[in-house]
Parts: sequence; C-alpha cells; structure tokens
Amino acid sequence: MSGRKEERWVTETLYEGDGFTCAFRADRVLYEENTGEQHLVIFENALFGRMMALDGITQVTERDEFIYHEMMTHVPILAHGAVRRVLIIGGGDGGILREVLRHKTVEKVTMVEIDPAVTEFAKKHMPQVSAGAFDDPRLDLVFADGAKFVEESTESYDVVIVDSTDPIGPGEVLFREEFYRAARERLTPGGVIVTQNGVPFMQGAELKGTIEKFRRIFRVATCYLATIPTYVGGPMAMGWGTDDESLTAVSPEILAKRFADAHISTRYYTHEVHNAAFALPRYVLDLVENI
Repeated sequence: MSGRKEERWVTETLYEGDGFTCAFRADRVLYEENTGEQHLVIFENALFGRMMALDGITQVTERDEFIYHEMMTHVPILAHGAVRRVLIIGGGDGGILREVLRHKTVEKVTMVEIDPAVTEFAKKHMPQVSAGAFDDPRLDLVFADGAKFVEESTESYDVVIVDSTDPIGPGEVLFREEFYRAARERLTPGGVIVTQNGVPFMQGAELKGTIEKFRRIFRVATCYLATIPTYVGGPMAMGWGTDDESLTAVSPEILAKRFADAHISTRYYTHEVHNAAFALPRYVLDLVENI
C-alpha cells in the first residue's frame, strides 16, 4: 500500500437534476456537521481559499465573497441615500453585516439567522468574512426563523436584505409571497428589499417567481446583476422591490458623491458598476418582463 491520501471533492449539487455539476477539491476539511437544520462543511481549496457549503450548495468562498456582499449591500444603501436601519435575513457568515456596518450613518442592524451553528463556525473558521462585525454595538443578532420574524416584528427598516440559501430546505419559506408581503410591512416609506435570486441562466424560474410576486406587492419589481465566479453559469441576480421609482435612476453624480461621503473602499462596487448592474441582457429581461 502506498499510504497516499485519497483526494476529497465537495460536489456542488444545485444543478444535479438538470444534468450539470461541478466540484471543489477539499484540500483540508476544517469542520463538518449536520447542525439539525442542514449539513454544513467548511474546507480549504487551493483556488478559492476557505469555503462553506450547506446541503451541498456553495455559500461563500474566501476569494470572491467581496463581490456578492458589496453588491447586495452598497447598491440598496447608496441608492436610498438616507439609510439608518437595516434588516438582514440570513447572512450567517457575516459578510453582508460587515459591509452594512461600514456605513457610519447606519444606526442599527438587525440580523436574523435561523441556524446559530452557521454563525458560530463561520466566526471560528472564516473570521475574515465578518471581520469583527459581530462585535459592533449597532448589531441586534437574532437567531430565529426569518419569515416568522418579519410577520411578528413591529420595527421598521429602510433596507431589507435577504441573504438566503436557494429555495431548498430552510430557505424555501423566504421565497414565498407571504414572506415578501410581511417584509414590505417592515419597510419605511421609500425603503427597498433586495433578495438573492440565483443565476438566471441556470435558475430562471427562481428569479421569475420572485419578480412575479414582487409585481403584486411593489410599484417597482426588477433585478440587478453581478458576476461572482463561484456561482457558475453566468451573472447572479439580486431581486429589487420598492415603491420608490427613483431608486433605480439615481444619477452617477449623486451616487459618486454618496460613495465618497461614505469614506469606504471597495474591490468590486463602483458607482458606474451600480448603474450598469440594472442594464439587463435580453434573456433576463424576458424573465422579468414577460410575466
């Protein structure tokens, strides 16, 4: 016997039923557990660094997480221009929280995560993602079902960010119309909700389903895009729901000033990227317009 250690590959299962899959080599597994809510594994990969997968679906990687977290956060906050209170549903790794708290004008962030294990093990094994954000006194961290929280809460928020898993298992409820309607009740006038809606080239039905529901709830129901290497199959869509029609048409000059006034640095977001993200290719327009 050679004693050679067999390689382990963590297979991305999201598209298995559609005849496609990919895999990441797990050079070192840092943690693995069935948490009671879902199967969680954190491992190291030579290309993407530390990675987290839930139920076989990649959630975050050390190398490209900044793209997703910056675009989910700075687009709604800078489009709004006067955000004081933010609600995050999901986001247990802390990346969205990190970017929200970089805005010093934000006075309070409520983060609702269903699975405490995701947060605890992300803090331990991927601390660079949250970068100390969990210690910020502006944070109100709640471990609860996000759908139930928005139904029962009486607080209001300028921005709601739904950093959910895909509509499988615990994340499924966060794609229902009842959840979106309850979330709208939590928005202040002129507020905006942003949702994770997958890769439309591969998951067109997911995006179309959210926009169809948004159309019955908000005056403006659309999406914007960002290209994140980990999420294969094309750019990822972020759903956008608001009653303020001006938020998708903020001028580059105003966005540039708001960004400068925020005194933050980014690795993906720019005010030019912000505006361009709402320019949708025809195949995405066909999904969100032909409803």
